[in-house]
This record gives sequence, C-alpha cells and structure tokens, in this order.
Amino acid sequence: MQRQPLLEMLSRYAKKYPDEADVARRIERLVTAHADCFERTCRPGHITGSAWVLSHDRRRCLLVHHGKLDRWLQPGGHADGQTDVAEVARREAQEETGLVELELVIGNGELTPLDLDVHLIPPRRDAAGRELEDAHEHHDIRFLLVAAPGQDLVTSDESHEIRWFTHDDVLSHLRRKRPQDAPQSGAVVRGRGLSIRSSSNGRIDARGTAML
Repeated sequence: MQRQPLLEMLSRYAKKYPDEADVARRIERLVTAHADCFERTCRPGHITGSAWVLSHDRRRCLLVHHGKLDRWLQPGGHADGQTDVAEVARREAQEETGLVELELVIGNGELTPLDLDVHLIPPRRDAAGRELEDAHEHHDIRFLLVAAPGQDLVTSDESHEIRWFTHDDVLSHLRRKRPQDAPQSGAVVRGRGLSIRSSSNGRIDARGTAML
C-alpha cells in the first residue's frame, strides 16, 4: 500500500506531538479513505508537501514571496501522484529556490514531519467570475531541510523574491504585519503555523512553518 509510509509518519507525529494529534488524525482519515489522495483532483482535499529550509549553519531560514498570494511562504506544492511526501517537499524546494543540495533532517532514525496543517483553498475564478476550480483542502506535510553552502538562489516564475531570514528578521516582520502574533521579548516566535527558536549561538531550531 503506497499510502502506508505516510500513515506511519502521521502516527509517529501524533505520538511525538500529542497536542496536535487531531490534525494528524484528520489527515489520516483523508489518506485512508482516498486512494487518490496524492492527486490534486482528490476531494475534499489532497496531500501537499512543503519544506522549512535552513542555511547550512542553521542561522537563517529561506522563504519565498508568493506571486499570487503576495505572502512570504515556505516552498511547497502538490504531490501530483508522488507518494514519497518528503521527496515532494524537497522537489518543490529545489524548483522554487534553485537550491539543489538539500539534506532532509531525520531525527532518531525515523522520519517524522516537522509540522502538519490543513487549510482551505478558496475557489479559483476567471476574469468573468466563472469558477475554474472549486474550493478544497490542502493537507500539508512539512519537513525540515538544510541547504548545503555555496549555492545560488534562483527565483521561480511563481514568486516575486526569495530571501534568507534570520530569527530577528522574522520577529521584525511579524511585529510589522501581525503584531498580535509577535512577542515583545523572549526567544520564541509563534505565528500561524510558525514556531522558531534562536539559541544563544544564533542557530535556529524550527518547529513549524511560516505564512507571513
């Protein structure tokens, strides 16, 4: 069963982060019920993969400024039939950033997602208001990757810009754009789907992803 590796990862995630077991079970239900869950045509939603990319020294995180959504986001996208969701995340990160050498971080010998999220995608319409695509859900599986040094960034057609962010950069952006989510002091930043921690040596420990 091609869905089994993903189901096992979701189970490990629920055990590791019991406070988020509900979202893991929600994704499990979709995967169990729909053999085509890796296809973008699957409804009520489908599996997507995204990547939280850190620099080789773990002092910066990489975000892309999405052209259509006008937001800073982690790289990611549709599985389009690929059942290895971690490789979907790596592929999307490579395509959207130009980075080729990306190491998937595997903790304790077993691959567990960094973060999970289910979010609603609104219907897409043409200029005349005709519906081109119905509303649906993205069941996003997110992984931590580390970029090898010495690579150049290349902006894809889907984005306006790619940028490395330090911990303080993210703090500053949150305070400007969403002050209700940004702490005034302390080491932890939490926003929608974002939790990053800066250690005393400036390295970033990520838990979650950004939508800024």
